[in-house]
Amino acid sequence: MREILALNLRKYRQAAGLSQEELAHRAEIDRTYISSLERCQYPASIDVLDRLARELGVEAADLLQKTARDRPRVRRST
Repeated sequence: MREILALNLRKYRQAAGLSQEELAHRAEIDRTYISSLERCQYPASIDVLDRLARELGVEAADLLQKTARDRPRVRRST
């Protein structure tokens, strides 16, 4: 779950054109915490997820959603 959050947080942050510092400032979170989340070092509380999602303009669930690209591929023999 932390890896999915890390990937999505970075993806949405970069898509919004925000630095870690700017996102942290807007969400009233320490910049080093954003960095730690993006490196899978700490879990995020639901309150933090909500604040990050709000500042990124997405739903909190979007930050935890595994995309098709993130899923392992299953090889099928023919």
